[in-house]
Amino acid sequence: MQRGGAVYIMTNKRNGTLYTGVTANLKKRVWEHKNHVFPESFTAKYKCYMLVYYQGYTGIEEAIAHEKRLKAGSRAAKLKLIEAQNPQWNDLWTEVEKWN
Repeated sequence: MQRGGAVYIMTNKRNGTLYTGVTANLKKRVWEHKNHVFPESFTAKYKCYMLVYYQGYTGIEEAIAHEKRLKAGSRAAKLKLIEAQNPQWNDLWTEVEKWN
């Protein structure tokens, strides 16, 4: 059985600090970031509580590979990706939190 996954980017403000992550459960993981479940984490330290980008995959392996490419890439590439999907830098949590 293949397990899906998602790559996501969190930030503290438009053009602010970026955090790139991968997860098998995007709704749960973003909720954890927003609710300070891990108070010593990077996202807690830099207050990266806005979900500004995500991409789902049918397999977690694909998601992990994409996350590695993003982390190896430049900040400019990440900003371009965010701007393409979310030019207003809206917090996409409002749509993700409605998922079943």
